[in-house]
Amino acid sequence: MDPKEKFREILREGALRFSAEEIPLSIERPANPEHGDYASNIALQLSKRLRRNPRQIAEEIAKASAPALAATGLFEPLTVAGAGFLNIRVKPEAKLQVIRQVLEQGKDYGRVKTEKEESIQIEFVSANPTGPLHVGHGRQGALGDAIAALLESQGHAVTREFYYNDAGSQIEKLALSVRARAKGIKPGEPGWPQEGYNGEYIEEIARDYLADQGNEDDLESIRKFAVAYLRAEQDADLQAFGVKFDAYYLESSLYTEGKVEQVVKALVDSGKTYEKEGALWLRTTDYGDDKDRVVRKSDGSFTYFVPDVAYHLTKWQRGFRKVINVQGTDHHGTVKRVRAGLQALGAGIPKDYPDYVLHSLVKVLRGGQEVKISKRAGSYVTVRDLIDWVGRDAVRFFLVSRKADSEFVFDIDLALQQNDENPVYYIQMAHARICSMLAQSGMDLARLSAVDLGRLKSQKELALAQRLAEYPEVVSVAAQELAPHSLAFYLRELAAEFHSYYNAERILVDDETLRSARLALSAAVRQTLANGLSLLGVSAPEKM
Repeated sequence: MDPKEKFREILREGALRFSAEEIPLSIERPANPEHGDYASNIALQLSKRLRRNPRQIAEEIAKASAPALAATGLFEPLTVAGAGFLNIRVKPEAKLQVIRQVLEQGKDYGRVKTEKEESIQIEFVSANPTGPLHVGHGRQGALGDAIAALLESQGHAVTREFYYNDAGSQIEKLALSVRARAKGIKPGEPGWPQEGYNGEYIEEIARDYLADQGNEDDLESIRKFAVAYLRAEQDADLQAFGVKFDAYYLESSLYTEGKVEQVVKALVDSGKTYEKEGALWLRTTDYGDDKDRVVRKSDGSFTYFVPDVAYHLTKWQRGFRKVINVQGTDHHGTVKRVRAGLQALGAGIPKDYPDYVLHSLVKVLRGGQEVKISKRAGSYVTVRDLIDWVGRDAVRFFLVSRKADSEFVFDIDLALQQNDENPVYYIQMAHARICSMLAQSGMDLARLSAVDLGRLKSQKELALAQRLAEYPEVVSVAAQELAPHSLAFYLRELAAEFHSYYNAERILVDDETLRSARLALSAAVRQTLANGLSLLGVSAPEKM
């Protein structure tokens, strides 16, 4: 029985005596531990509606709730504080039960099974196959994979999809760049294509193409070879990053299968299009866009948002009623356009479909200076650069450690530090420290879930237990809010509390009962750290 949820349930029943209308009931952990383990301001919320003194309401709720709270055996008496806050303490023996729960559930601690399993598709990375993956793609990879893992932990069926933009002007520039290199033309020289790709990887593709096929004038063969080459390279980068996809979708297939033409016809048939200046326009302003958008240009080619609409229609047709796109904030303008296009089709698609997680830019610092250039890529730092510099674990953790829409500075020097300033090292060190201690104890770890926990009485021990009890809710909320950074923050706090406990108390004491209880608490912390790191795609090493 979760004490926090039981407290919420009983308070809700008490609040219904004052208002039949449901009120959001928040249960917080007081900043000052002396105020209790949980607190609620429900009386203050009710006072605004009822125009009554909040403290009086709090006292009446406390009196009405007392029998039910006492019957649980979990709590000390409810108290009223300040202007009308309801504070409560959980009995020490009740707090400690989470240790047994963690040890018994193991890897399943924090996971739930749901009867309302939802089939969710998450599209992320989706890089143009025109070059190596850059750090922005890395942030998408870390965010998308962590969000997928969080949703899976809550019982949902998740499909990870990569959309390959293998058509359009960018691919044309790629092919022209490789052909120029194949003919011995370098960037900046006469004959180099306008807005061509300048990285060293273009020369590598050209060299391999000539060795494989040799025809430097066959632009279509060059295009196919270059796209296949870069797809393979991106796949290798993703493998090094520990990100796997369940499905890949080619933009080119939308054209070859006639899906783009079908969408354009459906838009015209909807009556939401019009002709102007030789182009076909869609009235996206009818759906909240700031101006109407061109569907088909005067030269007969389609604008880029048309295949986007066609692609998202296939998601709906494939049965995905919840779709999440992880993209950079530079895609902000496409949100309304794609949704408007889907609405205009009249296919019964909800107006807020799909969901978006938009992430801000990543700035890379090394030696206090911003790093902008990767020699091989030509103009940006690649994911592989980051992995080579600091390792996969640090890259994945750092890139989800801040809210997605906040700008992030990736400090290479910090990621290499082996101290408490480096969060991923600090968390992994806590896990490794516990592994070492458990091995040193020589105790049969299978017995830990059955030990007497009654000897755990210190404030640090009880606080650690309470922190462990928060984990399932942290994971649940992180999944609901598509916010893996909140899990990263929790793991940092849990590790900090364990390190503080380890430094304050000797765990491998001579007293066998006390030693066993402290080892059980430590093992529960280890398991929770491992579970959380796993959801973020970060390893939990046993030695460091």
